[in-house]
Amino acid sequence: MTPDDRRAIEADCARLIHHYANLTDAHDWAAIVALYTEDGLMTRPTAPDAPIVGRKALMEAFTARPPRISQHVCANVVVDVISETEAAAFSVILLFTGTAADDGGLPIKGEGGPLIGTYKDKFRKTAEGWRFAERRGALSFRP
Repeated sequence: MTPDDRRAIEADCARLIHHYANLTDAHDWAAIVALYTEDGLMTRPTAPDAPIVGRKALMEAFTARPPRISQHVCANVVVDVISETEAAAFSVILLFTGTAADDGGLPIKGEGGPLIGTYKDKFRKTAEGWRFAERRGALSFRP
């Protein structure tokens, strides 16, 4: 593998992490589920011991959530290339939540500070491109 190949894999996987956050804030559940392998596994930072496995189960979990206004911020993203078809990553995530404003303006930030957590990801290259094989979240601080 050339250095350029390695950098391309790192960029593709880092883009998945950022794209995932943007799609989450847009509530585009179908697009998020498509970022996983067919047998992809996810744990939410607030439920690290409750894995959700497979695209069907992921879609059910996302659509069962109560609606909310959110803004995710990803930081400290480091991707490690394992092979031409596998990679792993670590990232820090901040989650801000709020409620709709009665006047239709900017949402009102929720009480307290943001939730701060991490993701440990495993990626696999598929016929569809790079996808999450695992996305394991954990909180860094108590809410």
